[in-house]
Amino acid sequence: MNILDLDRLLQIISYISWLFFTIYAIVVFVRTLLRHGLVLAFLQLLSAKILLPLFFTVCVSLLSAALVFVQPTEVGVVVSMLSPGGVRPQPLRAGLHFIVPVLEAEVKYPVYWQTYTMSSKMDEGAKKGDDSIRARTSDGQEVRLDVSIIFRIDPEQAVTIHIDWQSRYIEDLVRPVVRGYVRTQVSQFQAREVNSSARRDLEAALDRLLSEELGNKGLILDQFLLRDITFTDEYSAAIEEKQIAQEGMERTQHEAQQIRNLAEGERDKLKTEAEGQRDKMIAEAEGEAKAILLKADAQAQALKLIAAALKENPDLLTYEYIQKLSPNIRAMLVPNNAPLILPLQELAADLDLATPVTAPITGTAPVTGTAPMTATMPPAIAPTPQATNVQ
Repeated sequence: MNILDLDRLLQIISYISWLFFTIYAIVVFVRTLLRHGLVLAFLQLLSAKILLPLFFTVCVSLLSAALVFVQPTEVGVVVSMLSPGGVRPQPLRAGLHFIVPVLEAEVKYPVYWQTYTMSSKMDEGAKKGDDSIRARTSDGQEVRLDVSIIFRIDPEQAVTIHIDWQSRYIEDLVRPVVRGYVRTQVSQFQAREVNSSARRDLEAALDRLLSEELGNKGLILDQFLLRDITFTDEYSAAIEEKQIAQEGMERTQHEAQQIRNLAEGERDKLKTEAEGQRDKMIAEAEGEAKAILLKADAQAQALKLIAAALKENPDLLTYEYIQKLSPNIRAMLVPNNAPLILPLQELAADLDLATPVTAPITGTAPVTGTAPMTATMPPAIAPTPQATNVQ
């Protein structure tokens, strides 16, 4: 049998003892009353027959009251008529303890973590109905906040809790402190900040402030939770309209950006094509320039060779000159001081001449007439100062 069972067993024995003693005393009183009258019946209650069972029952009750077992999740405060101030300065921690019956009594407080919730939902918070915290932001907007606080009693300050608050520490301490600090801190933020990344700052500030305040009162704060923030219907509608407008603007900007991207892509395409054309034209021009240079170099080399050949044989120029003439030429004008060599053999063959005729062009007399060339007569040549007409 463990200690917890012993404590409960003593309490049960005490209750049963008082029950049996009461029944026993009533039975003795009634029997004496019926046999000997009322006076002897009362005297019988003061006899050993009644006092011994009463003494035993009282001893069991006193022993049960003197033994106090404190659960691991509890702490006991001993209210004592024997201690200064009416309470023991040190609380009772988990385990079995002895107190003075009648002169002392224990009051137990939980030391496990407790969660107190204030919510707008009907059955979610500690109180039924809308128990959310109404507050106003710095720009005058009303907001409703659902919050939860996780805390417990500091075992070392349980006596202080008992003296200051007793069992009212939740309703009279935790609840008003939390609601007051929430309203104060929300008033330092704008409505748009409360529902943005600044919400973490608000939650952190409340956690720090409540931890300090409740700590001074004998409570340990584990965590403050800002569960939900609700705005008025008008403000929510305004935010929704603004959000819709913002999304429309972003969509328009996205479409405009797509158009700009397409235009930039087309521009880049045209630019690339133009650069390709330019590079092609430059390459063609460079090729043509190189070809011209090569051709010029070839012609220059050819002219050097021709000049060398002419230097060695001056008559080669006249020969080349005659070679360039058309074979169908029948007459030509040349300077009077230039030698003339005609392919008279071919000409004679065309005119059915037996032998070629070569006639130098001399003289300064003007041309007086022309004579047709026949098979039996050579052509008439009339000299002039500058040129001679040959038919």
